[in-house]
Amino acid sequence: MARAYIGIGSNLGNREENCERAINLLIKNDIEILKRSSMIETEPWGIKDQPKFINMAIEIETCLKPEDLLHLLKKIETRIGRLPTILWGPRIIDLDILLYDDLIIETPELKIPHPGTYDRDFVLRPLAEISPDKIHPVFKKTIVEILSDRL
Repeated sequence: MARAYIGIGSNLGNREENCERAINLLIKNDIEILKRSSMIETEPWGIKDQPKFINMAIEIETCLKPEDLLHLLKKIETRIGRLPTILWGPRIIDLDILLYDDLIIETPELKIPHPGTYDRDFVLRPLAEISPDKIHPVFKKTIVEILSDRL
């Protein structure tokens, strides 16, 4: 079994309910939720003229390979109602693999660790809440050290 960390975000509709629905769909697909952060309201990143986000992170245990986990996340996003939009635009749900064990993967379809982990507080804060001592496999620092570097 692998341990992975998933970032969850929503800025359309009932944001909290969208995040909870994503977690419930993960559970229904045999994903074990080990830890979950609190939900935090954050400013949009990239495109500022859109509603604020609710962001959180979860730690999961899965037997799915990273590519299969990505496909499951995309399937759940579609089921909840995510539609194609502009990069960094508003979305009903966003599910990202932030970390997967200590793997480093870079393919056209999948990048692990998620490339936005290091410079996005809305990713780091929830991740630090549930796993402050997790070592980032690229930067060789704990999540809490990376977060404090940003302050």
